Amino acid sequence: MNKAENNLLIAASGTGGHIFPALTIAEEIYDYWEITWLGIKSRCEVDLVPKKYSLFLLDFETPSKKNIFLILQYIRIIFASFRVLKIINQRKIDLILTTGGYISAPTIIAAKLSNTPIIIHESNLEPGLVTKYFGRLCNYVLVGFKDTNKYLRQCRTFYTGTPLRQQFYTSNKLPDWVPNSEEPLILIMGGSQGAKGLNQMLYYSLDFLLENNIRVVHLIGYNENIDLNIKRNTNYVRRRFISNIAALMQNCDLVISRSGAGAINELMYTQKPSILIPFPNSKNNHQEKNALILSSAGGAIIINQKLNSNIFLKETLERIFEKEKDNKSKFEILQIMQKNMLAFDKNNPKKKIIRILNQFRNDL
Repeated sequence: MNKAENNLLIAASGTGGHIFPALTIAEEIYDYWEITWLGIKSRCEVDLVPKKYSLFLLDFETPSKKNIFLILQYIRIIFASFRVLKIINQRKIDLILTTGGYISAPTIIAAKLSNTPIIIHESNLEPGLVTKYFGRLCNYVLVGFKDTNKYLRQCRTFYTGTPLRQQFYTSNKLPDWVPNSEEPLILIMGGSQGAKGLNQMLYYSLDFLLENNIRVVHLIGYNENIDLNIKRNTNYVRRRFISNIAALMQNCDLVISRSGAGAINELMYTQKPSILIPFPNSKNNHQEKNALILSSAGGAIIINQKLNSNIFLKETLERIFEKEKDNKSKFEILQIMQKNMLAFDKNNPKKKIIRILNQFRNDL
C-alpha cells in the first residue's frame, strides 16, 4: 500500500516546544504517512511547518481573559471541534497525533466523535490542563518524563521522552559569526517568542561579562524590540532567532534560558549546565517544575523572575566566573555543573514514538 492510504493528522501549534517535536516525527515518517497539519492562525506554525504538509488553520485564541470573556473563548474552542471533524472526514484521517496545548482540546473531541484513534504527547513534567482532563479520551498519552505518570493515573501512559530537532542528533560546528576566542561562551535564549524579563535581567549583567572577555550570544526572540542603548562589543552578538540552535548549545559553556520542556530536553541531551529563569506566568508553575529536574541533579541554577532578580543573576554569574587566585581550577562551579549534567542519558525518543504510530498503519 502507498502512503496515501495512511493519513495522519498532526495538531501542533503555538510555540516551538509544541511544534518542533511534531516536526521531528513528521520528517521521520513522511515516506509512509500522508500528513495533514492542524494549527491556529497567526501562530508560529504558519512559518515553521513545511509546505509539503497540508496546513489547515483554526481561528481561535488561547484562553487568557477573565469572567464571561473566558467562557466565550472556551465555547469557540468547542465549536472548533466541528471544523476539525470536517477536516478528519475530508482528509480520511486514520490517526491523529497532537502535542498538547489548547489546539488539542477540539482535536480530541473531534477524534472521539469520528472514532479516530488519537495519541497525545505531553512534554512537560506536570501535564497541561488539556492533557489532564482530555488525556483519558486518548488511545495513548506519551510522556516526556517518567514522573509525569503520577499526574495521569486514569490515562494509558507510555514513557517515550521528547524528540528533539534532527540537528541535535548530529555534531555541529559553531557558526562563523560567533565571537572566536578561548574564553567561555554563554548562550542566552528565551524561545522563539522571546522573553522580555529574561532579556532585561541579562542586560544588567552584560558589563560584567564583557569586561571579563566572556563571549555572549543573545537570542532575543521575534517579539522583543532591540535595545539600541546596549553598547557594541565584539564579544556580544545578538540575534532574533536562528535555525540551527544545536550548533550553539553543543559548543557553548553555559546556557541561560527559560525552562520550557523543549529547552530542558535540549539541555539534557547536550548535557550543558544552565541558569534557568522560569516563565513566571506559566500554567500551574510548570516551568519551575521542569527546571527542578536539572537543578536537583546539580546541573542548573534556578533564578525566579521577580524584584531584584537581575541582581541575583549578576551575583550568580560573578560566582560562576570567579577567577581562582592560584589559577589551578578555572571556573570550578561551572566544571561541577558540567559533570553533574553527564548523569542524564542521551536517549533518542523518536524510535519509541514511531513504533507506537506504526501500530495504526493500514499496511502493516
